[in-house]
Amino acid sequence: MLNNIGLPGLLLIAVVVLVLFGRGKISSLMGEVGKGITSFKRGINEGQEELEKEAANTAKDVTPEDEKDKV
Repeated sequence: MLNNIGLPGLLLIAVVVLVLFGRGKISSLMGEVGKGITSFKRGINEGQEELEKEAANTAKDVTPEDEKDKV
């Protein structure tokens, strides 16, 4: 069914959506989508930094457990 939608069909759908919701509502919705994507990317980066910090902390101490007891 959706395989045969071409450029004219997409333009018609865009016009109908614009008429139904109005330009202001669509722009505010796209702004919220943009904020959500930005927040998601920020969360991914923070999680990756946290994992890197944990890996760095475990990599710092390479002394075997039995030698730690001797010190």
